[in-house]
Amino acid sequence: HVQLVESGGGLVQAGGSLSVSCTDSRRTYSTYCMAWFRQAPGKEREGVAAIDSHGGTAYADSATGRFTISQDNAKNTVYLHMLSLKPEDSAMYYCAARRDTYCSGIGRPSQYNYWGQGTQVTVS
Repeated sequence: HVQLVESGGGLVQAGGSLSVSCTDSRRTYSTYCMAWFRQAPGKEREGVAAIDSHGGTAYADSATGRFTISQDNAKNTVYLHMLSLKPEDSAMYYCAARRDTYCSGIGRPSQYNYWGQGTQVTVS
């Protein structure tokens, strides 16, 4: 049973940086795709970035050049490092996972089987 736990959200000023992390504490599979999605009030959940077990990454246009997704396999943890944050980046950030060989893009929320509880990022 997969359990995703996010941490690291918070309040940051525009132009600042913040990192969020997601730990899959019960991972029992060796190939996967993990992604970060975000959802602001009144908006649809949108993909931000994804990384697979081979190290392949994918980014939304809004994240390219500002956000970096990385992973520590020894810790079963995926990170999202965010720079030059804007007020429009404010949202609940969710970690998602699915068993897969490659991500092949971020994909849609419906393609992911497992979700964390979310961590709030607010940019003022």
